[in-house]
Amino acid sequence: MTRSNVILKVENLSKQYRLGLIGTGTISHDLNRWWYKMRGKEDPYLKIGESNDRSSEGSSDYVWALRDINFEVNRGEVLGIIGKNGAGKSTLLKILSRVTGPTLGVIKSNGRIASLLEVGTGFHPEMTGRENIYLNGAILGMTKSEIVGKIDEIIDFSGCQRYIDTPVKRYSSGMTVRLAFAVAAHLEPDILVIDEVLAVGDAEFQKKAIGKMQDISKGEGRTVLFVSHNMASIKALCTKAIVLEHGEVAFNGQVEDALDYYLNNTMKSSEAIYINPQPNEDSDILEVKVLKKNELADTFGFNESVSIDFKIKVSEEDLAAKLGFKAIDQFERVIFTSNTLMSDVGITKEGTYTIKVIIPSSVLMPNKYRVVIGFHIHKKKLIRKLDQSIQFKIEETGSGFENYQKDDMGCVLLDCNWESQNNG
Repeated sequence: MTRSNVILKVENLSKQYRLGLIGTGTISHDLNRWWYKMRGKEDPYLKIGESNDRSSEGSSDYVWALRDINFEVNRGEVLGIIGKNGAGKSTLLKILSRVTGPTLGVIKSNGRIASLLEVGTGFHPEMTGRENIYLNGAILGMTKSEIVGKIDEIIDFSGCQRYIDTPVKRYSSGMTVRLAFAVAAHLEPDILVIDEVLAVGDAEFQKKAIGKMQDISKGEGRTVLFVSHNMASIKALCTKAIVLEHGEVAFNGQVEDALDYYLNNTMKSSEAIYINPQPNEDSDILEVKVLKKNELADTFGFNESVSIDFKIKVSEEDLAAKLGFKAIDQFERVIFTSNTLMSDVGITKEGTYTIKVIIPSSVLMPNKYRVVIGFHIHKKKLIRKLDQSIQFKIEETGSGFENYQKDDMGCVLLDCNWESQNNG
């Protein structure tokens, strides 16, 4: 590679698959390829094939899971790879890990690659956890003495001490991924490739694993390639990111810009109104509106309050029902929850009600939000749950936000009770 600090370089990488039961091609296709090759001509099936859009029908039996992928990673960087399901993320990691080969293109790496692609990859179910540490270490190219020097640290990090001499087939998926990550992270690969597997672990282990990856990249100067749908983890861990769409690189750059691109292109168009097309006969949510000064709106300035109006109907048997919602940002963080149980709203007889809730101004940080709405009798009956019905956006426009810095300031701005005393 041209520059000494570039540890991984991908040039014009493409991967083609044939759809259906046959993975590569029929005998006639293979003979056709051989005949073209013998004549010194290009594979004819590389000229056909469609982009990898899983949601639409195509006219070709061939599909490009990846097409003309180009990027490079410097030593010590953490590269996030994000995209929708089916965008080609896992295929890219499998090619980088040499699980499968590319159809076209080259990969240039300057170091040992360790992969954690699926739960239990490289583990033998009949062998114990301890035996699998030695097996996995050997697969990664480590000597026995190197593994012996690290094994106590690996077992301790995994948290599987009690089961370390039990066959892996008796492990839960969470225990398996704990041990697999511990092996991959501690056997000192130059490049660590991690797919979505960390989502299997519990919250405590995910936090521990992200901390270890930060130590690997910043403290030890090694490189991490990280695929996740958790945008908060991508933001916390990665220094650069690429966005894949239909098997192609749609964006390559700084992680903040990549997240903005991805989230702006994947969130549904904002809806300021929801009307129930088929309400229940007895109790239900009939309508939800997001309003700014009594007008439908989906975009608000930082110093503007957000009004949400609900129209519901309640039957005699559901008078105890409560209405509530959760505000969730584009990183899938639950920002706050509110419900009528916390208010003076009373439903005393059956009928139709209009209920208004106001989110105060200068509280929610600029971001995109969706509202998950629930109408239910606590622990007894769910009348209606709306997951994707309403969205709105808070922008930096308007007086009040210009006084704050542009770095990550969290989710809300809280007006705390500040006091001072002159001790003069």
